[in-house]
Amino acid sequence: MTDTPDAALPAARDPAAAPPAASHDSDAHGGHHNADGMLKLAVGAIGIVFGDIGTSPLYAFRETFAGHHKLALDPAHIMGVISLMFWSMMIVVTVKYVIIIMRADNKGEGGSLALLALVSGKTKTRRWSKGIILLGVFATALFYGDSMITPAVSVLSAVEGLAVAAPSFAGLVLPIAVAILIFLFYIQSSGTARVGLFFGPIMLVYFSVIAVLGGLSIAQTPEVLWALSPHYAVQFFLIDPERAFLALGSVVLAVTGAEALYADMGHFGRRPIGISWLFFVLPALILNYMGQGALLFRDGSSALVSPFYNLAPDALQLPLVILATAAAVIASQAVISGAFSVTQQAIQLGFIPRLRIEHTSASTAGQIYIPLVNWALMIMVILLVLFFRTSSNLTSAYGIAVTGAMFIDTCLLGVVLFRLWHWPVYFAVPLLAIFFLVDGAYFAANLTKVPAGGWFPLLVGFIIFTFLTTWSKGRQLMIDRMREAAMPIKVFIGSASGSASRVPGTAVFMTSTPDGVPHALLHNLKHNKVLHERVILLTVKIVGQPYWPADDRAIREELGEGFHRLVLRYGFMEDADVPAALREVHNCGADFKMMDTSFFLSRQTLLPSDKPGMMIWREKLFAWMLRNAESAMEFFRLPTNRVVELGSQIEI
Repeated sequence: MTDTPDAALPAARDPAAAPPAASHDSDAHGGHHNADGMLKLAVGAIGIVFGDIGTSPLYAFRETFAGHHKLALDPAHIMGVISLMFWSMMIVVTVKYVIIIMRADNKGEGGSLALLALVSGKTKTRRWSKGIILLGVFATALFYGDSMITPAVSVLSAVEGLAVAAPSFAGLVLPIAVAILIFLFYIQSSGTARVGLFFGPIMLVYFSVIAVLGGLSIAQTPEVLWALSPHYAVQFFLIDPERAFLALGSVVLAVTGAEALYADMGHFGRRPIGISWLFFVLPALILNYMGQGALLFRDGSSALVSPFYNLAPDALQLPLVILATAAAVIASQAVISGAFSVTQQAIQLGFIPRLRIEHTSASTAGQIYIPLVNWALMIMVILLVLFFRTSSNLTSAYGIAVTGAMFIDTCLLGVVLFRLWHWPVYFAVPLLAIFFLVDGAYFAANLTKVPAGGWFPLLVGFIIFTFLTTWSKGRQLMIDRMREAAMPIKVFIGSASGSASRVPGTAVFMTSTPDGVPHALLHNLKHNKVLHERVILLTVKIVGQPYWPADDRAIREELGEGFHRLVLRYGFMEDADVPAALREVHNCGADFKMMDTSFFLSRQTLLPSDKPGMMIWREKLFAWMLRNAESAMEFFRLPTNRVVELGSQIEI
């Protein structure tokens, strides 16, 4: 494959199109639906958004007591852990994400990259803007580590219920988990639209079942309800501060998936997600965690093997295993789909090379499939399962990526509160202090798990961060070198128009910068000594908002002598379909006809050099990424029989 910097590298940001400040009342969907539509969106959100956090009861409570830092099974510790989990969900999920961060939408879209695109437009003239961008990029890198661990730990912890329901099948746990994961990744290419119809009902049943099981257990030990008081969490730290701090590394498992609420906001809207969380998911989770705590009060260590499955009577444990496995598959599906969406955003924003993106739905633009990401995730997930072997071991690796991303979200939230919303200092500072204290404590506690497996998401994060920043920096250096060597377009038109022969038709020369002469145009004139009757210098720009109005897509500038400069603008959630956009341009001479149009792309060969810019090893890494990127012809959906590629060499 070849890459084409002249062919409008996807993340050429449009300074004039910086996203507006977020509205406090914006809602991607919720504000425009009646009660019936709101209910459907809320049910859909339960199926897609809450799978990750919904499967946490499978392992979170057990790991807090039976993990690497074991706790005594006495009332003080049990009540303290329940209290910590409840208030963590209230502070981190309810207040931070549902009430505050989800108001910081970028034209209805959420997630670390959408938030980064939102705030970067407001800080680009400030000295610390580069640090903000790097934070957002690192949060994205950590997300990939999370997207590897979540399917592994969710599916494995669900299937481990077999060892509880039918001990004779304990030896089949690992093969069954691997088989389910392989099947899950195999079906990604066919799309999830039909399967998605069943996600909501299955998760409704799952949350209802775990709520009922928890409620029945609470009814037998009602004193556990007092754990909702925050003083039990405080008392836990007072009587056993060291173990309370270490326990945070497992307690945080109860809020993993909180960032998914924000990332999936564009699909369902802020209000449906908030309604689902506050009135259904949160009560179900709290009932189940308290039910597990009540069970430990009664049965102690015998129930600790799996307090989640032991809540059910023996006859119902196998059906519960099947239901929990279905919920784990749904949680994994949401994370995999999220990895596809984040990758598409990163490509458009210029942090990842162009990759092949397939659309699995003709009606829903957000349903995409990226083969490279899918198979890479599958390999890593299966290796994780085979290497760690149990969900208990995997939870040691879990948490660092999540808490790191949450901490970064709090940093970006600080920029939003002060630069976009202009909240008063006396209100914003105490709120941020609470968030930083909670997120910082969770992240610090998870750092203690680095030797036991926490190194994995950090390693993945740093590797992906290196790839993302190398591609972004290399692209910018290449564009700068090409701009330095570019001839002014007015000079070129004046000298070429009188000497070159004009031939019928339209030539579209794609260029990443809206100034200077594209290399492909210079090479075409040098070798073929002709110019087409109409010459279009075309730049595709990705703006800092998810979608751009189709009726305002094109900006045209007439350069004279049959030359036109055309800029097509797209949001970072959109696909750049150049032929479709050209067919809608009617003020650039005659209408575009693909059979009369030739597209000229410049294929660069990178030559690493000692010029200042990047270290040699990063230049070689960038050159490798450049060679293996998706063809610009396929990425921009150009007709294959109308494309001409012309090569050149560039030193960076």
